Amino acid sequence: GECMSDSHDVAMINRLLRSSGKTPFVDFKVNFASPTEIGKCASAIANSAALSNQSCGYAVWGIHNDTHAVVGTQFHPDRTQVQEQPLEVWLAQRLAPDVPISFEVVEHPDGRVVVLKIPAASNSPVEFDRVAYLRDGAATPLLGDRPDDRRRLWARLLSGPWESEVAARFLNGDEVLDRLDYPKYFELTRQRLPDDRAGIFENLSRDRLIVEEAGGHWSITNLGAILFAKRLDDFDSRLARKAVRFAAYAGSSRASRVTHRQDWGRGYAAGFAELVEYVNALVPVNETIEGGLRTDHRPFSEVAVRELIANALVHQDMTVTGAGPTIELFADRLEITNPGAPLVEPERMVDAEPRARNEALAALMRRMRLCDGTGSGIGKVVAELESYLAPPLDFQTYARPGATRVVLSAPRQFKDMTPQERVRACYQHAVLRHSHGASMHNATFRKRLGLDAKNSGPVSSVIGAARQQGWIKPADPERPRSGYVPSWV
Repeated sequence: GECMSDSHDVAMINRLLRSSGKTPFVDFKVNFASPTEIGKCASAIANSAALSNQSCGYAVWGIHNDTHAVVGTQFHPDRTQVQEQPLEVWLAQRLAPDVPISFEVVEHPDGRVVVLKIPAASNSPVEFDRVAYLRDGAATPLLGDRPDDRRRLWARLLSGPWESEVAARFLNGDEVLDRLDYPKYFELTRQRLPDDRAGIFENLSRDRLIVEEAGGHWSITNLGAILFAKRLDDFDSRLARKAVRFAAYAGSSRASRVTHRQDWGRGYAAGFAELVEYVNALVPVNETIEGGLRTDHRPFSEVAVRELIANALVHQDMTVTGAGPTIELFADRLEITNPGAPLVEPERMVDAEPRARNEALAALMRRMRLCDGTGSGIGKVVAELESYLAPPLDFQTYARPGATRVVLSAPRQFKDMTPQERVRACYQHAVLRHSHGASMHNATFRKRLGLDAKNSGPVSSVIGAARQQGWIKPADPERPRSGYVPSWV
């Protein structure tokens, strides 16, 4: 969300009241707390706003924390002095890095409200008196006590600048056009190729693929290079290593013979369609003859392959040096690995609001229709796998070095799935049903597995195991026929 405009008016207060159920970047108070408490709160809100992908957060006085009723406040920040300094000055000196906080007074019909607007942390966590805080409900724990949140926050803070950093600086016009596949940019964004150079450069710079420098020179940004490089090798080794690597194996392990190996050295957008085609073309096709007609059965849905590759490109952690995305094709599965621990817990990837590490990259990939426009690409993949009667998606995460892997398995019958796969299929089916506003039943899950009614016993025991392991729960405990929903609902 954008920072609200400076006309901190009644409408804005009402919007905050509506938005905040347990919003970690809005804090309601009635009266003045100690200056130290306000400092800790400002640090916590700045960091939690960054983690929640907001551009700023708010502390609001004059509102009851539990009822959210506007009750008015006696707090006057402009008249409050701390150690002979105005409160705002005292706070600003103790917050690092510098955060341009500001107090505003709003005369709400139900009482006087004071708003402290706190921009989100941008380059490093915001500390108050050299300690960084976070918000958790009404508490403000130390960021250092929450290693996972700390790691996620740093990943988010470090990810912003990467796209706008310069990949090649101070080039003349010819050199820019030599290095970037600019016709592909116009084709993918569905714009007519301009007749003149000025028009080409204007469009490329509007999308921050290049930046104008002095004297008719240009720099290509990381965003421009990673998407549209004719050859990533033309740029420094850190970018060259982000090339997609592909390997196909004859068998089902990495020890088996490598049949194809390819480093995909073009920019992601420039080479995307060919990369996906290349992978799909190598997927073995099983021909089955039904009633004298030949039908090609591909073990993997082309939609799933495409979405998962796009997902890995967009969500990788660009700050992990020396590693790029890898795609590995085995006899029975496809594995796609990208550098960086996931920003979303693996079990929530199916439905979670997508949080891209690389916002500009993701936005442009979506605009060019290279990945799902709504951001629910993984949900789309799960639906595809269900129609293929394939085992569920498997997300694996590796702590050192941070990496995320997704495994797409070829169709296998229910009897050949492992107990974990059955439970995961059950959970993903429940998530998918829930995202369409329905609950899961024995019959819907049976259909997803391609089984008939006489198999309802084994299906029930999988549902039982998924319940016992805490993946799903009854939609309505009072009504036994209400079906099941994911446990986090």
